[in-house]
Amino acid sequence: MCNAAKCPLDKKGSQAPGQHGKKMNRRLSDYGKQLREKQKTKRMFGVMERQFHKYYNDAARFPGNTGVRLLQLLETRLDNVIYRSGFISTRPAARQLVNHGHILVDGKKVSIPSYQVRSGQTITLTPKTLSNEQIKTRLEEKVALPAWLKRKAAVVKMDRLPTREEIDSGINEQLIIEFYSR
Repeated sequence: MCNAAKCPLDKKGSQAPGQHGKKMNRRLSDYGKQLREKQKTKRMFGVMERQFHKYYNDAARFPGNTGVRLLQLLETRLDNVIYRSGFISTRPAARQLVNHGHILVDGKKVSIPSYQVRSGQTITLTPKTLSNEQIKTRLEEKVALPAWLKRKAAVVKMDRLPTREEIDSGINEQLIIEFYSR
């Protein structure tokens, strides 16, 4: 089909796509870095923009480090605590467990994934959920728990709020704070 001398696929294989290729390499601006960090964090925790902004406003009201408080608010969401405790392998699956009413907090059914778990509260799975094969296999596996959570079989207790060193998410919270404070 293509003549070897005139084949457009062979002419410039190293050129970037587009009519003129990539004209120049652009460096990401400070705003771009801040926006990407915020978007990454939002997607990681499965939170929409308005809810994420509310978390920032709540964190800003507390005295002390706003960035650490923001991460603490995100880490102590019920769906994230379920994920961190090792009951389920992904955050979206943990969110679905909570939405479908399979989680008890201090003996009461909670079906709101954004529920803020407080220190001293115990989280358990409903008896019906314990018969699920996927849950059974996850409970038998040894999972490295964060120091702020204690788990015994299908019961998790949150002892205290996590510290910044215990939040291993790879998030640069300072960029998020700079994004919202502009």
